[in-house]
Formats: sequence, structure tokens, C-alpha cells
Amino acid sequence: MKRKVLVPVYQLLSGFILLTLLTVAQARELPDFTVLVEQNSAAVVNISTTQKPKQRPPFAQKDMPGLPQGTPWDDLFRHFFGDEGEGPGPEEAQSLGSGFIIDTDGYVLTNNHVVEDAEEILVLLSDRRELKAKLIGSDKRSDIALLKVDARNLPVVKIGKSEKLKVGEWVMAIGSPFGFDHSVSVGVVSALGRNLPSENYVPFIQTDVAINPGNSGGPLFNLDGEVVGINSQIYSRTGGFMGLSFAIPIDVAMEVVAQLKSKGYVARGWLGVLIQDVTRDLAESFGMKTPSGALVSKVLDESPAAKAGLKTGDVILEFDGKAINRSSDLPPLAGHAPIGSTVKLKILRNGKTQTVQVKVAELPSEEKLAEASTTEKKGKADRLGLTVADLNAEQRKALEIERNGVLVQEIEEGAAAEAGIRRGDVILKINGNDVDNVAQLRKLVEGLPAGKSVPVLVQRRNGPIFLALRVPEGK
Repeated sequence: MKRKVLVPVYQLLSGFILLTLLTVAQARELPDFTVLVEQNSAAVVNISTTQKPKQRPPFAQKDMPGLPQGTPWDDLFRHFFGDEGEGPGPEEAQSLGSGFIIDTDGYVLTNNHVVEDAEEILVLLSDRRELKAKLIGSDKRSDIALLKVDARNLPVVKIGKSEKLKVGEWVMAIGSPFGFDHSVSVGVVSALGRNLPSENYVPFIQTDVAINPGNSGGPLFNLDGEVVGINSQIYSRTGGFMGLSFAIPIDVAMEVVAQLKSKGYVARGWLGVLIQDVTRDLAESFGMKTPSGALVSKVLDESPAAKAGLKTGDVILEFDGKAINRSSDLPPLAGHAPIGSTVKLKILRNGKTQTVQVKVAELPSEEKLAEASTTEKKGKADRLGLTVADLNAEQRKALEIERNGVLVQEIEEGAAAEAGIRRGDVILKINGNDVDNVAQLRKLVEGLPAGKSVPVLVQRRNGPIFLALRVPEGK
């Protein structure tokens, strides 16, 4: 016969009370953003702009020879396309974004892409005042724009230090997604120092804060109520939020603001090298234990790097004492270096480390490279599965190549295809040796060590790039 176990009511109640207290305690550990919102919402603004699109070309009946004149269709086409030589007046396009006030005298910070090409910029304050804003300056590379409105004693945000951020830290965004002003979303810092494909000079803060169109230019706050970033971009396959948001560090933004206020534009440091990541195979080919650093795929003529003696194939390991783990670490460091200053680069060359001193210059506006289109002499490098051709003088000039390089005309299955070499590539170096012509490439290929990875430098549409080529055995 089983004995019944009776539990006193007070024990059940005490257990329930204890569980409730633990739940309340855990809930209290989650941050309360209500005070932060109350303290900072007034300094967040809605930004709208108007842009005049290009004049739509007028409809000309001569452009549609199959359409007879004097028919009812004439009025229909004129309604949509206008008469020949006229064309309707286009409506002004509107853009919505966010911003925040950083100075009581009316300075407002936002994204460059929010106000780019704007005919008129309007700032809507929290008290419903709508003020015209003047563009003080903008910087496309960092996506920062500084505005000024004619007002005094405005509420301002408190500027923090993005360098103190830690992954996992709570953050809050206030902005105008889809025009719904002063919308609040919260999340955590997902990663720091992210480099996006089209952005070389901004080490982005990645968060999982819900950011949507209209949030651009709005502030990202920490739990102390300080602005630590400017919400700028999202990663999305649908156009909506997918858990990947990117903010410009406020430290970077305030450096830009200082230059825009003082001289109206932003000057950045520049070395004059094109770089890429060191892959595992490339690391093996260079005799490195682990892949790290920025591999120099091209040294631009008359650049600081060229004057300092840097060479294609060098691996930059440190910039002024700061380690370069990935190639994306280098541009922000070089960009923030004072122009005219001399920095030390620790590099790996031919398996040995050495130090090179480079005098930083100002970053030029743009650099362009062209690609070859015709050929002269042809030949095969059968061991690799390539058909290559010599370059003529016109091609070398277009590619800014003085003397070396052969064009990849055809590629078959084999070591070259596996390495990622493509038709249209120009092979500049192989295993550290310049490739001057087809005949020399054949000799160099014959002497490559079987079963080993060797670096190959090729020129592409977007610039030079190193590839790791594993030479097949038994050939």
C-alpha cells in the first residue's frame, strides 16, 4: 500500500513566491530604455529633401514611324510624353531620413546619402517646427553630412566614445523608418570593425537593432544615453530589416565634422597601394604560418608607397605598431593618419620581415584602371591549362603596365582554373618572377615545384589580385 505524501500549503506558497521573485529579478536585469528615450528624443530630427530629376525626353512622333498622324492616339501620347520639343515639367522627388542635433546653435548630423543632390533640405524638429537647412559639407567616403539650421537653444545629444563599445552591449536607435518619426528600436552590438565591400574607410558597428529605410542618419545610443554611432546601412535581400544593421562609429563621424567645419571637405591619409587578403594557400606560398596582413597587389606610381620602396608581393603586417590581421584593417588606419606624417610599416618580403618608413600623403579623388581587349602573340602553358598572348603597347598603356604581362585568352580544366584564373586576366607575376612574355611564362611554369602552392599576380577589371596556384604533380 502506497503512502500519500502531503506537502504543506505554506511550502507550496513559499516556492511560488521564490520563483516569482527570481523572475522579477531577472526581468529587472534587462535594461529599461524609457528614461533614455525621454531624455534624447527631442534632439532627434526628421529630414526630408527635394530633388529635381532629369528632364524626361519629349515624345517625338518621328521616333515612332509606325504611328500615323491625325489619329486619336496623338492626344494619348502627348498626355504622357508631351509635344515634340517640349516635355512635361517633372515632379520633385522627396527623400526621408533621420538626423540629430549636436550643437545648440543648430548643427545637425546625418548621412550623406540622405541629402545627396538635394535642391532643398527640411529639418522637422520634435516641437513640429520645420526649418530649412544649409549643407555645411558632406563626405561621400564616410557617408557623413553636416547641416545647419537657423535656430538657437536647441536640445542636443551627448556624444560618446565608440571605441569603448563592446560586442554584446545593449544599444538603442531613434529615427524615422518609413517616415514614422521618433520610432525606437533596441538590440545589441553584434560585431565591431566591420568593413563593407563599398566602404574602405569606415570600421562599421554591426548591430541587430531594427533599422529600415528612413532610419538612415539617426543616432545609435548606448545605455548611458550617449551617441556611439550613426545608423547608415542594412544588409537585406528583401529591402527590409533582416537582423544586420551597420552604424558609423561616432569617433569617425566627429573627426569628419571637425574637418567639414574648418575647411568644408575631408582629407585622408594615403599610401598608394592596392591590397587583398592573405588566404591560407597564399600564406603557405609565402612561407607564413598563419594567414594575416594585407598583401600588396599593386604599388601606384609616384605614390608614398612607391617612394618608400614597397613592392608588389609585400605583405604589410603592422601599420605604425598596430597589427594588420585582415587587409580591411589597413585603409582606416592609413586614412586617419595625419597627412605628412611618417609611419613605420612592418612587412614580409621574400620570407623575411623588415621595417619600411612611409610618408603619408593625401588621398586622391579616384583611381582608374582599364582592361585589355586585343592580343598579339599566342602560346600555351599546358601544365596549367592556359592559352596566353603577349600584350601590345596600347594594352600596356591602358593597363598602366610598363613592360610585363601576358593575357589569358583561353582556360581549360586544370591548376589555373582551380586557382581562380579567368579568361581576360593579365598574368603579371608567378612565384615572385615578372612575366614579360609568353616564352618566359612557359619557362617559369616548367620550373614550378610540383605539389606546392605558388603566388600568381593577375590584373583584372577592378585591379590586380594575387591568387594561390597549386602546381599539379606528375607533370
